[in-house]
Amino acid sequence: MVHLYDFTLAELTAWMKEEHGEPAYRARQVFEWLYQKRVTSFEAMTNLPKSLRAKLEETCVLGTAQEVTHQESKVDPTTKFLLGWPDGVTVETVLMQHNYGNSVCVSSQVGCKMGCTFCASTLGGMIRQMRAGEIVEQLLFSQRLLDEKGERVSSVVLMGSGEPMDNYDQVMRFVEIISDPQGLGIGQRHITISTVGLVPGIKRLADEGRTMTLAVSLHAPNDELRSSMMPVNKAYPIAKLMDACHYYNQKTGKRISFEYALVGGKNDSLECAKELADLLRGLPCHVNLIPVNYVPERDVQRTAKKQIYAFWNALQDYGVNATIRREMGHDIAAACGQLRAEHMKQRA
Repeated sequence: MVHLYDFTLAELTAWMKEEHGEPAYRARQVFEWLYQKRVTSFEAMTNLPKSLRAKLEETCVLGTAQEVTHQESKVDPTTKFLLGWPDGVTVETVLMQHNYGNSVCVSSQVGCKMGCTFCASTLGGMIRQMRAGEIVEQLLFSQRLLDEKGERVSSVVLMGSGEPMDNYDQVMRFVEIISDPQGLGIGQRHITISTVGLVPGIKRLADEGRTMTLAVSLHAPNDELRSSMMPVNKAYPIAKLMDACHYYNQKTGKRISFEYALVGGKNDSLECAKELADLLRGLPCHVNLIPVNYVPERDVQRTAKKQIYAFWNALQDYGVNATIRREMGHDIAAACGQLRAEHMKQRA
């Protein structure tokens, strides 16, 4: 069966012509039903001939994801979905509603093989890649929830489970699908792609001239510390990573966002703050400080609030543009991959 959410508009147009002999405008109609009207059945596509609807019913599916469970925060407007697919895999997606818009965090892989020591997503390793359409489905669960209030998704972050640069082609197809003005129309400037530092992916992103925001998970200012927290640093040490970041900035003119998860007694000293400032000097960037979420399976401690602000103040004093990430959904398995890990435990 053909999964229609896997198609860009150009691919859908070509497929409908080859398989059904349909003109381009029919593909546009289907695309609009999928993304502007967000129907869940072919029967609802009322401006298509009944014969075409019947053919599509026989050969295609409108998504295969099912909601396993969802949690709604009692402290802020955050909803976390756990979605499942017919092969038994599950992934998380999170809707965060702000006063300036609605943001959705999606997963690009089932699990993760990067092995970061503070992350719940890596528990159990990486099971498989997500197809573009499966990432689209995650987004649509949030959009349909917002439809009830007459609102729309305004930004998307690829910061859920998995390493987007390790699933590059499917992730970029997802970006093309959701940014198409004939569909959801979420501009690429409102899409953020996060990476642990896969240098080839960063350079490819720069060479392709895409306008998304690049977020690099740095988490440490030197190789010894970063390698102890993030195994990927052994393949792409900080010098190579920073070279790629400067290359990206020079090619695109865009500043980079660096994610820095503060782990108590590990990377949160004022000495680390100075090292970090020295490392980033001369590169247009922003540092997003993240108080690490507690994960039962990980032996990490959250940095004390006083020390978080001391670290932030030190960066400011050194001239680094930095903010402390606002915590959302901390009462609903906030750590990335934590809800999925809890579900897997229950099934074991």
